[in-house]
Amino acid sequence: MSAPLRPTPAPSPPSAAPPAPAVGRPAHRDANVLRWLGAYTASTVGDSVYYMALSWAAVRGGSPAQAGLVLAVGAVPRALLMLGGGVIADRFGPRRVVIGGDAVRCAVILGVALALLFTTPALWILLAVALVFGAVDALFLPAVGALPPRITTPGQLARVQGLRGLAQRLAGVTGAPLGGLAVALGGPAAAFAVAGALFAVSLPLLIAVRMTPGPVEEPADGHPDTGSGAWGELRDGLRHLRRHPVLAPLMATVAVGELGFVGPLNIGLTLLVQERGWGAGGMGWIVASFGAGAGLSALLLTVRGRVPRAGLVLSVVLCGGAVCVAAVGYAPSVPYAVAAGALIGLLAGLGGALCAALLQTTADPAYLGRVTSVSTLLTLGIAPLCYPVVGAAVGLWGAGPVFLACAAVCASGGVIGLCSTSLRRAELPH
Repeated sequence: MSAPLRPTPAPSPPSAAPPAPAVGRPAHRDANVLRWLGAYTASTVGDSVYYMALSWAAVRGGSPAQAGLVLAVGAVPRALLMLGGGVIADRFGPRRVVIGGDAVRCAVILGVALALLFTTPALWILLAVALVFGAVDALFLPAVGALPPRITTPGQLARVQGLRGLAQRLAGVTGAPLGGLAVALGGPAAAFAVAGALFAVSLPLLIAVRMTPGPVEEPADGHPDTGSGAWGELRDGLRHLRRHPVLAPLMATVAVGELGFVGPLNIGLTLLVQERGWGAGGMGWIVASFGAGAGLSALLLTVRGRVPRAGLVLSVVLCGGAVCVAAVGYAPSVPYAVAAGALIGLLAGLGGALCAALLQTTADPAYLGRVTSVSTLLTLGIAPLCYPVVGAAVGLWGAGPVFLACAAVCASGGVIGLCSTSLRRAELPH
């Protein structure tokens, strides 16, 4: 086994942007952070418009089964390449990977928009776009998660996560309507063009963001690392995660909690509304309340900036969210479900932001991309695999018992965190 690695500061390359200042300025008043926020918001809204354009083009260009294939195929390279994306983010730096990823996405989407001006949305074109987009996402997402520590001080990372949450809520509210409007005015080609333009807007903002120099890895004993190469770097990152007193229980808490959370709040909620006869209006109110709660938690974090005893709060919040998940499953009417949905959004938003901030402040900077890739794979790659199980279970036993079982799984993630002394005592920097 190779010797343990330790990070050592590396000088920034001559072509890199100047390092970010180390002043403890509040993130929401820091021009550098606001440039990053503008780039992230434009890119996130572009994602929403892209998925709207892709789904509409797929429905128009093929059968329902083919449309489902187009929407699902992008998840394959994302899941298979996600851990490798973390290695690349650590090796080349998140700034280069994020800028390169946005540039590729911009070029591909604008190319598709141009192609659709002269041809119908053929299935093979849409499949190719989904595969390329998924592969780029596998590199892009770990780098996005590893970027915030390079643009602000550790004490401002909770605020940055709050700002990121607000950007995600904005994308959720504006992305789909903007994509729908573009489709109505000019078809899928116009929607793809809008998505590409948003990616293009994010590029100069990203280039203007100043970064602190990143670490490089050197063997602790000064000898060459026998496990060098991508596989060796990946093993080193996983070893760092597994042996870390905070990261290991944090990942277990996230994995188990997310596994019990995403099923009922995605496929389960749709089936619950159908079972109770609440209709599309009831579904809309519940989803809107969840978004409002998540937006409120992001705003509170942005203003407050720091939550004391973050590890303990994260575990307690996960248990509280589990109670609310069960409450939705047994809600007697839409208003009760809306109230529970708002609490779920508030607690889930707070828990997700605290998890990201803890990860970014406790992981060794040299391994941050790889650690982020594991977290992203757990939440976006593995947890959604429970959708078919949840759907089948609701069909057999009804929504209430399934929501209760999922709530128990979610709560067990919080119990894992409470049982870990290191995570329970974890704090965010001042």
